[in-house]
Amino acid sequence: MPSRKKAAALRYDAKKESAPRVVAKGEGKVAENIIKIAELHKLPIRKDEDLIELLSKIELDKEVPEALYKAVAEVFSFIYKVTNKK
Repeated sequence: MPSRKKAAALRYDAKKESAPRVVAKGEGKVAENIIKIAELHKLPIRKDEDLIELLSKIELDKEVPEALYKAVAEVFSFIYKVTNKK
């Protein structure tokens, strides 16, 4: 049986928050909708199956735990590079 698609969305406002937050997460149709919304708004998407497994365990609107900072920093670095190339 193929694994179900999973997705999560992060938000980080350095002026207001001390760490990124998980603002959406889900699998199957919910994951597909998260991805569609990101594409609609031309937001960068990064595939990382290991990270999505960890992010899916975090409650909605909760900060990413310090143990995941390095992995999440890599995602934000990727986003920065992608958006600054445009």
